[in-house]
Amino acid sequence: MNSIDSVTLEAADPDAAARFHTDAFGLDPARVRVRGSEAPSTGFRGFTLSLVVSQPGNVDALQAAALDAGATSLKPAAKSLWGYGGVVQAPDGTVWQLATSSRKDTGPATRDVDEIVLLLGVEDVKASKQFYVERGLSVGKSFGGKYVEFTTAPDTVKLSLYKRRALGKVAGMSPDGTGSHRLTVTSPVGPFTDPDGFVWEAAGQ
Repeated sequence: MNSIDSVTLEAADPDAAARFHTDAFGLDPARVRVRGSEAPSTGFRGFTLSLVVSQPGNVDALQAAALDAGATSLKPAAKSLWGYGGVVQAPDGTVWQLATSSRKDTGPATRDVDEIVLLLGVEDVKASKQFYVERGLSVGKSFGGKYVEFTTAPDTVKLSLYKRRALGKVAGMSPDGTGSHRLTVTSPVGPFTDPDGFVWEAAGQ
């Protein structure tokens, strides 16, 4: 199954960014990596990373840890139609969604992450879906021209596509932005650059 092995975030201070990932989220550095970059980037970078957890208490625990580690709150954690979640922006500029489909806690709060999801904000969801299918990814869920979720192997990063303007709204930011996405995706289906400028590299590079 073709999947995303890891994502690499580019930051002006990669050591500080990596430290944030550990202090705030306890993330596996094999899944979310960091490297240095001074590439110009302003406003919304066109993507978010979501940490999906099992219960609301875990969302609160992750959000509190992120704020303590220097993140900015874009959307306080709250109930919604689909569950419970909030949004923070890391000091390096990456937007993180913290979410659960559950509305009630079933145990003590932890910072355990069940799934990491990369959501790419694209101009044309249907065209981008076809682009990725042609490169070997399999569609798991698709809602017309609004949202696509690809099937991924266990313990890998899940990929979803959303309209850029809608994703900006979800993130609590203006969808406008210029310059580098400051993101590279590593997968067996790479290397290529997609229609919205997201760069993929081959696994093992």
